Amino acid sequence: CFPWGGSCGGSREDSGLIKFSSCVGTKGTQYETNSMDFKPQKGKKIVALDPSPPPKDTLLPWPQHQNANGLRRRKRDWVIPPINVPENSRGPFPQQLVRIRSDKDNDIPIRYSITGVGADQPPMEVFSIDSMSGRMYVTRPMDREEHASYHLRAHAVDMNGNKVENPIDLYIYVIDMNDNRPEFINQVYNGSVDEGSKPGTYVMTVTANDADDSTTANGMVRYRIVTQTPQSPSQNMFTINSETGDIVTVAAGLDREKVQQYTVIVQATDMEGNLNYGLSNTATAIITVTDVNDNPPEFTASTFAGEVPENRVETVVANLTVMDRDQPHSPNWNAVYRIISGDPSGHFSVRTDPVTNEGMVTVVKAVDYELNRAFMLTVMVSNQAPLASGIQMSFQSTAGVTISVMDINEAPYFPSNHKLIRLEEGVPPGTVLTTFSAVDPDRFMQQAVRYSKLSDPASWLHINATNGQITTAAVLDRESLYTKNNVYEATFLAADNGIPPASGTGTLQIYLIDINDNAPELLPKEAQICEKPNLNAINITAADADVDPNIGPYVFELPFVPAAVRKNWTITRLNGDYAQLSLRILYLEAGMYDVPIIVTDSGNPPLSNTSIIKVKVCPCDDNGDCTTIGAVAAAGLGTGAIVAILICILILLTTVLLFVMWMKRREKERHTKQLLIDPEDDVRDNILKYDEEGGGEEDQDYDLSQLQQPEAMGHVPSKAPGVRRVDERPVGAEPQYPIRPMVPHPGDIGDFINEGLRAADNDPTAPPYDSLLVFDYEGSGSTAGSVSSLNSSSSGDQDYDYLNDWGPRFKKLADMYGGGEED
Repeated sequence: CFPWGGSCGGSREDSGLIKFSSCVGTKGTQYETNSMDFKPQKGKKIVALDPSPPPKDTLLPWPQHQNANGLRRRKRDWVIPPINVPENSRGPFPQQLVRIRSDKDNDIPIRYSITGVGADQPPMEVFSIDSMSGRMYVTRPMDREEHASYHLRAHAVDMNGNKVENPIDLYIYVIDMNDNRPEFINQVYNGSVDEGSKPGTYVMTVTANDADDSTTANGMVRYRIVTQTPQSPSQNMFTINSETGDIVTVAAGLDREKVQQYTVIVQATDMEGNLNYGLSNTATAIITVTDVNDNPPEFTASTFAGEVPENRVETVVANLTVMDRDQPHSPNWNAVYRIISGDPSGHFSVRTDPVTNEGMVTVVKAVDYELNRAFMLTVMVSNQAPLASGIQMSFQSTAGVTISVMDINEAPYFPSNHKLIRLEEGVPPGTVLTTFSAVDPDRFMQQAVRYSKLSDPASWLHINATNGQITTAAVLDRESLYTKNNVYEATFLAADNGIPPASGTGTLQIYLIDINDNAPELLPKEAQICEKPNLNAINITAADADVDPNIGPYVFELPFVPAAVRKNWTITRLNGDYAQLSLRILYLEAGMYDVPIIVTDSGNPPLSNTSIIKVKVCPCDDNGDCTTIGAVAAAGLGTGAIVAILICILILLTTVLLFVMWMKRREKERHTKQLLIDPEDDVRDNILKYDEEGGGEEDQDYDLSQLQQPEAMGHVPSKAPGVRRVDERPVGAEPQYPIRPMVPHPGDIGDFINEGLRAADNDPTAPPYDSLLVFDYEGSGSTAGSVSSLNSSSSGDQDYDYLNDWGPRFKKLADMYGGGEED
């Protein structure tokens, strides 16, 4: 019953467990095992292993044998059974697992060690071994979900490190315990199922994973539905496969219009679903009931009504309302309308309002009140999506629509528009051409129609306002600029007297038949020819405004009067439209000649015309071209005239040259005059520019005391020598000014003014005191001068008589400064 074979001894307890205390291998080796409990099942000897408290030593030897000759024969290594360690053990740690022993340890001291993952490789030091006794321990609790098994190698060496045994393999398996709950992949699952689905219809799958060993009951998960919300129409609408987690319908009656969504709580339990011992977890499954077209649309009324004015299009005349309980704005809800009877001519269509789902009866083809006063339509409604299987259309899916047509005042119209008539051009004014009448479609209204011209470019026509008779107001000319391709076009207006008035237009086209009313003309009107006959001649072309048969072939001839024409010239017909004019005589004096030519067309009756061609006869060179002198001579100018023309041209050029020279001289004089004037002296309408008022370092040497008020200097007993203040108020007796009487006599005003003037002149305390005002030095080089320089110069010999010329206001100033030093 064990992988390594052999037999074990033990006893059965009352609980049914068999407790083994020791086992003997097939090779006779004795093992001191842990006490292990087994619960046998039918057909199986051992199905589970639950370790008990720590065991005694289990010896794992390295047996070797020696033959008679002293040679060692190495036998096959022992197969060491796996060591099972339960996870999540509570200790105490370190906990002994097994003891490794070599049969040579009786002869020599041996050191034991282990290597591998869990010993000297990460995770480190999970297992340890006593190097002297060979006892191997686990140092901490195991977790099967981290490492389900370990593979170690045991080594035996002497004290010098020499190998005394071959390494043996140790396999350690971690026994799983139910320490992990099932975990759902998603906490919320979303699924859907069509309404009306049959029982057994698949909805969705939920999945939970358990980290425990899936080969044991610890990792075997089972599912069940805990609750369903709402519990309508049944509390068990769905079921779940306990092993796969597939959710299917179990009952009929899913109706989206009643319940649109179900919430199902699913529980996953390990230990094969044992609620007493297993661990559980829950998740939420949201099941949406999807819509199917199980409700046909139904009209809210059996009949609808509307009205529309005649001759209107794209007008909504009625709104048809329907009710559909399916999912709004889905193909199962969107309505489609169709007219099944009552509109054979296709005047109406029913369009769907995408928001309200209403049917809008719309006029797509104008209706005529005089033909149809009302329409009785039958409209059927359906959905974009077909009805679900087993669902029939409702009798309320069909409705009647009555549409009344309103009569309105319609405009008169011309039955034959554009009307074409044919007649010859040139008919006299007042000729009746045709009657261009309009028809009023309003047969049930007594209305009169009046006519008028709307467009008559040449004003050739007249229309009778009552009956529409058209007559000519002028002669119609096919060759007029208003005629295009022999057709003259005019537009007329027909208006009724309805409320409101309505009008219509009609176009009359007159095809004008040509008559021979235009005489032919000759081209060119001017030509030149050599004064001596040679091969050159003048080509003449005939042109006629008429059309065939009133045009060519043409007849060309020279008149008999004056006789010189036929004497000097001759004309030769080339074809029906062309002829050549040439000299008949051997020499004709150079000059300009008017040559009349008679041309006649082929009309019935024919028309003739005498055209004058101006021919310039001139001397020619060897190539037959007129020379320059000859051309001038031919123009009729003599030598004297040519000389006079040249003299006039020369005089004109001389005059222009003299005028240009005079303008340049005048410009030069004006420029020179401007240069003689110093820009700084030119004060006309300019801002005067003065020199800098500051002389640099020179301007820094001044006495600040001179800028102070005289009153503020009263406490100064004396002033610094070298500067004399003459702008201070003198100390002395002040003159007595005359006192003005309260009511002066007019004759005394002059005396009062003179006395006051004398007192002011004799007052030394009146500003400007001594008339010499002292200013601080403000630099040199000012061309404008200053008042101080003017005042200081009054003590010199300057002449101020020129101030008398400035007017009476400056006369006294001239007298004041003109007195020299005495003043």
